[in-house]
Amino acid sequence: MIVRRLYYVLSFVVLPLTLLLGYFWSPANWLLVILIPYAIVGMYDMLTTKHNVLNNYPVLGHFRYMLEFVSPEIRQYFVETNESGRPFNRIIRSLVYSRAKGQVDTQAFGTQYDILSVGYHRSNHSLSPKHVDKSEERIMLGGPQCDKPYNASRLNVSAMSFGALSANAIRALNGGAKDGGFAHNTGEGGLSPHHLAEGGDIIWQIGTGYFGCRTADGGFDKDKFAEKAKLDVVKAIEIKLSQGAKPSHGGVLPAAKVDEEIAEIRGVPVHQDVISPPIHSAFDGPTGLMKFVQHLREMSGGKPIGFKLCIGQPSEFMAICKAMLETGILPDFITVDGAEGGTGAAPVEFTNRLGMPLNEGLIFVDNCLRGIGVRDKVRVICSGKVATGFDMVEKMALGADMCNAARAMMFAVGCIQALHCNTNRCPSGVATQDPIRGRAVNVPQKRQRVHRFHDATLESFREILGAMGKAKVSELRPSDILRRMADEGERSYAELYSFLEEDALLGRTVPQEYAADWQVASASQF
Repeated sequence: MIVRRLYYVLSFVVLPLTLLLGYFWSPANWLLVILIPYAIVGMYDMLTTKHNVLNNYPVLGHFRYMLEFVSPEIRQYFVETNESGRPFNRIIRSLVYSRAKGQVDTQAFGTQYDILSVGYHRSNHSLSPKHVDKSEERIMLGGPQCDKPYNASRLNVSAMSFGALSANAIRALNGGAKDGGFAHNTGEGGLSPHHLAEGGDIIWQIGTGYFGCRTADGGFDKDKFAEKAKLDVVKAIEIKLSQGAKPSHGGVLPAAKVDEEIAEIRGVPVHQDVISPPIHSAFDGPTGLMKFVQHLREMSGGKPIGFKLCIGQPSEFMAICKAMLETGILPDFITVDGAEGGTGAAPVEFTNRLGMPLNEGLIFVDNCLRGIGVRDKVRVICSGKVATGFDMVEKMALGADMCNAARAMMFAVGCIQALHCNTNRCPSGVATQDPIRGRAVNVPQKRQRVHRFHDATLESFREILGAMGKAKVSELRPSDILRRMADEGERSYAELYSFLEEDALLGRTVPQEYAADWQVASASQF
C-alpha cells in the first residue's frame, strides 16, 4: 500500500536523515516536531487490530474518522436542503426558532415544498373564513369518573425526563408552561425538583420503572405515589405502556449518568445501571390496567388518569377496549404516540421498524373508542412530530383532542438537532447531564421562548382552522386532510380509511376490517 510505504520511508529513512542533518544544522530539528509524532502514531496504528482502516492507512486514516465525527454537522449545514433534513427539516426548525424568539415567521417568494410529491398533505380553504374564538385553544381533561378535571391547553409539553434533558432545560420548559398556562409532562424519569421549581402544571408520567414511586425492589409504592399525586401542581397522571420511538423496550440509564441527584429522584442505587423493564409489574392484562387506572384515580384524590401507548397489535388495544366495557372503568385520556416520535436513545431497529405511525394510530384509536360508544367520555392526546399549527389541525381532524410536542419544545429552548442526545455531549446543553454544558440553557430567557412558541403555534392553529371555514375544532373531519397519491391525484383521509359509526363494535355484525382482531381480543390478556 502506498500509504504504508510512505510511512516506512518517512519513519525509517527521512527521520534518521533529519536527526543526522540536525546534528550539523540545528534548524532541521524543527522537522522532528512533525516526524516523531507521525512515527509514533503510525507505529501504533500498524500494530493495533482495533481499526482496519488505520492498520492499512497509518496516520492518514485518522482523517477519515475526523470527517466521520463531524459528518452530521457537515450534512446539516452544507448538504441538506431546506426541506430534506431529518427528523425535522430546516423549514420547520427555523419556524420554531422564529416563533420562540418572537421574530417574523413569514416566508417570501412561495413554498419550498414540492406540492405534487407523493405524500404531500394539505387542506382546502374557504371563501367564507370564520373567526375562531380563543376558547377553542383549551379543552377539559377528565371524564365522568373524574372528580378533579383539568382545563388543559390543546398544546402541551410532551414527556421528557430529567436525565434525558438537563436540569436547566426542564426548568425552562416548566417555566414556559407556567407563563403560558399549559401542561408539562415529566416523562418516566420521575417528578424531579426541577419539574417543580418554576410552578408550571404537571402531568406526572408513571413508567415501568415506577421512578419516584418505587419500592426498593423496583415495584410500585402506593404511599409514595399518593404523597406526590396529591400535590396541587400535579394535574393529571399518565401510565406509560409504550413509546413510539422504542415500543415494548425498557429504557436504560447508564451508571455514569446515575449521580446522587438522579438516584434520589428515581429511587435507585447510585452509580448503577438503571434498566426499566419492558412491561409493568403493578398490573397484569387489560382488566388489570383498568383497575390500576381506578386505583390511581382514588389515590390521587380524583385527578384525571390516562395511559400512553404506541399502537402495535390491533387486537391488544381492542382488548383494552373490552376491559373498559367489562369493568365499567374508563381512562380520562389516552395518549397515542406515533412510531415517528422521538427519544433520547433507542435501538436503531426499534426506532426504524416497530410501531404504527401516528396518523394511522389516531384513526384506529378513535374508531375503537367510537365503536364501543365511549369516544365522548375519553380524550385522545397525540404525540409525534407535532410542531406547527397545521400539524395540530391535521391530527385533530384524524381523531385527536389535544397535542403534545417534545422536540419542537426542545428547539424552543435551544436544541439544534445535533443528534448527540445519546452521547451526553449535546452542544446546546439541552439533552445532557454535563453540568457545564447544561448551564448554556438560560432559564429566564428560554422559558419566554417556550411560552412564545406555544402561543404562536396555537394562534396559527386558530387561523388555519378559520381559513378552512370552521369556527370550532369539533367541525374538523378526516375529509379535511388531503394526501397526494402516486397516481398524481389526491385522496382525503375519509377516502383512504374506514371510519366506524357509534357502537359499531357492539352489534352482531362487526365491520369486516375490524372483525378478526375484535374476535380474538380478550379483556383478560394482551
